[in-house]
Amino acid sequence: MVGVHATAAEPPVFVLNSLQADISVIDPVSWTEASRIATGKEPHHLYLTPDEKSLIVANALGDSLTFVDPVTAQVQRTVRGILDPYHLRFSPDMKWLVTAANRLNHVDFYRWNGKEPTLVQRVSTSKTPSHLWIDSGSRTVYSTMQDSNELVAIDIATQKIKWRAITGAMPADVYGSPDGRHVFVGLTGSDSVEVFDISGEQPRSVQRIKTGNGAHAFRAAGDGRHLFVSNRVANTISKIDMQTQRVVDVYPAPGGPDCMDVSADGRWIYVSARWARKLLVIDTAERKVVRSINVGKSPHGVWTLKHAKR
Repeated sequence: MVGVHATAAEPPVFVLNSLQADISVIDPVSWTEASRIATGKEPHHLYLTPDEKSLIVANALGDSLTFVDPVTAQVQRTVRGILDPYHLRFSPDMKWLVTAANRLNHVDFYRWNGKEPTLVQRVSTSKTPSHLWIDSGSRTVYSTMQDSNELVAIDIATQKIKWRAITGAMPADVYGSPDGRHVFVGLTGSDSVEVFDISGEQPRSVQRIKTGNGAHAFRAAGDGRHLFVSNRVANTISKIDMQTQRVVDVYPAPGGPDCMDVSADGRWIYVSARWARKLLVIDTAERKVVRSINVGKSPHGVWTLKHAKR
């Protein structure tokens, strides 16, 4: 694999090709695929280590994590024996790496010492844990249950389930509001984002924001107020005002939009077109797709080091 030169002015954009077990490395200057990186089977999501020196790719069917340099796109190492890491997230206090085992119905807590994950607790959940969110205080993990239509809250201190809430159809991504009062849940089996008030001891469903069929993945706009959601079936991306809980803008995204990243200035959305084998670049000012780059089969996770605040 030929990596991107370390002195390049712009870090690459990474796109996980879930059905090809590899990563497309996109040069953000020429907007061409510079190289491919082999991974384990079914890489779906990825997350940066707390020191920002490694991008961790979770290989669900490969039961492994691939560590990649986010600047040079060189593979650093592979950690094996991580069961079904579909989705992953670090706690804000940097003490825990949490993974959702999508096909095995559990959420795992790994102690993170800065280098290696060590399994501490495996929490049995419900059917098909999908996406994870951890609150800013590193107190609670929220996980959607795709096939039992639930949102589950897990206490980090005890690593036990605190509560379960029924959601709309096929909940996928979950995102917490900056004030810590609400979580937003993408309903892939519906056309909406469901909003839960989590300020009390028990959650309350307080709003359904209609966005488009197949509401799926979130990405913060970087301004502390707005949230993008990909509507996979509607082939659009909606911009939600988290304070008013309303859609304030919509962008076209053909080919089954899925995971997204956002440029540091907030101008560009980089989104995987899951069914079209493309990475799309959307100009949010012009409200249109300005680039379409060929990648691999079933592109999923997208990441670049030079991004808007998450």
